[in-house]
Amino acid sequence: MPDLNNIQASKTVDARAMACPGPLLEAKKGIGTVSVGQVLEILSGDKGSREDIPAWCKKTGHEYVGFVEKDGYDALYVVRKK
Repeated sequence: MPDLNNIQASKTVDARAMACPGPLLEAKKGIGTVSVGQVLEILSGDKGSREDIPAWCKKTGHEYVGFVEKDGYDALYVVRKK
């Protein structure tokens, strides 16, 4: 497991102000803007993203790396696989 505090994201989508399913929709849009093998960081204030994003990755074939709890929100990390 990589150290998520030092992970280098190629792009960050800020969905902290959004309720479910906002962060997931932003992740879906954002993943298309990074190259295969690059990391997308999703900032989310919705605790449901901790389940939604990994489930979406499983369904779409991307790699869910994990999340870091920040001050009042989560930073979730996904590697584009295709």
